[in-house]
Amino acid sequence: MEHILKKIKANVIVSAFICVVLGVILVAWPGLSARVVCLAIGVVLVINGISRLLNFIFGKDDSMFSQMNLLMGIVITVIGGCILFQPGVIIAIIPILVGIIIVIHGVNNLQQAVSLCKNRYDKWWVALLLGIFTIGFGVLLIFNPFAAMDIQIRFIGLFLIYDGVSDIWIISRVSRNVKQAYQDRSAIVVDGKELD
Repeated sequence: MEHILKKIKANVIVSAFICVVLGVILVAWPGLSARVVCLAIGVVLVINGISRLLNFIFGKDDSMFSQMNLLMGIVITVIGGCILFQPGVIIAIIPILVGIIIVIHGVNNLQQAVSLCKNRYDKWWVALLLGIFTIGFGVLLIFNPFAAMDIQIRFIGLFLIYDGVSDIWIISRVSRNVKQAYQDRSAIVVDGKELD
């Protein structure tokens, strides 16, 4: 169980780090050509999606997190591939595609919040709020209320930074909570043996 948790945690942290780095680049240099930004997003999404798929294939885990990872991996890889092969067509709908990915990320955060709640973590509601906030941002991007491309790119960049940081916070709480539950169960088993 601990080995599986480490794999999931590592995958989420890598994904979050990529989001933060890409977000900083988009915020700092919004004037980059839309095509370059488009291709960069495509490459990052394909790499991220393939890493999730490989993690699922070699992890051989039937947990809820692993299945969500498979779904995210498929969606992210397909979207990244579409962006790479049709950048001209995709440029106009980048906010919608990123919005869809962000909504899926938010749903994943909600599932982690439920897991924290079941494990009686006091601040599970913070993960729930972050998940709702993430879904809200994704929906906002899908409906694309921003006209200027620079504003869209900056907005996507800011949200990617937020998404990466919030994912790191949530997975660290899930990891800590699962470890604590595992240690508590181990202590009960040891105490039971001593009593015998």
